[in-house]
Amino acid sequence: MSSAETPSSDESPSPHERPARQELPTAREVIVSCEDEAAVARFAQKCAAVLPSKVMLAIDGDLGAGKTTFVKKLAAAVGINPSEVTSPTFTLVHLHQVPAQADRPALPPRLVHIDAYRLTGLDDLATLGWEELVDEDGWLAVEWPERIAAALPTERLELHLEITGESARRLHLRATGSALQKLLADVAAA
Repeated sequence: MSSAETPSSDESPSPHERPARQELPTAREVIVSCEDEAAVARFAQKCAAVLPSKVMLAIDGDLGAGKTTFVKKLAAAVGINPSEVTSPTFTLVHLHQVPAQADRPALPPRLVHIDAYRLTGLDDLATLGWEELVDEDGWLAVEWPERIAAALPTERLELHLEITGESARRLHLRATGSALQKLLADVAAA
């Protein structure tokens, strides 16, 4: 697994200047190349270690790119049995309780997994209890987020999965809004 961090600024001090304080650039995007599913699992583990207890994760990619696989790996990283995580294509929403762990008190109380592919519009969200799902603590992982783009919170993480080989993937993690920007640097550093 290799990663790259895209800085928010292309400006760098001239070689003749020495800044008084060295600061790491704020990441706009973390790009990780994963040669196989085990590398995807390691990246999900890194994400799980730094995600706040309440966050929206909008996951997109082509059919078969590994959206549900990533959610399974993220779930496993917080103690949820990954065999219980399946694609919510027909049920639309799956709710998974995160088991309490004494050594990890900052874990989210739950992982909500939504597949928006079959939604026909924003009106369908009301039947899912969308407002409550967004407002309550926990991780909210949404596959096919482009189907409900107008309803997504401003502050969210966006994960794009790109197929680069039979089992290889390139993962692009971005933060929208200012509150989650530091998280990208934390993921890159983990």
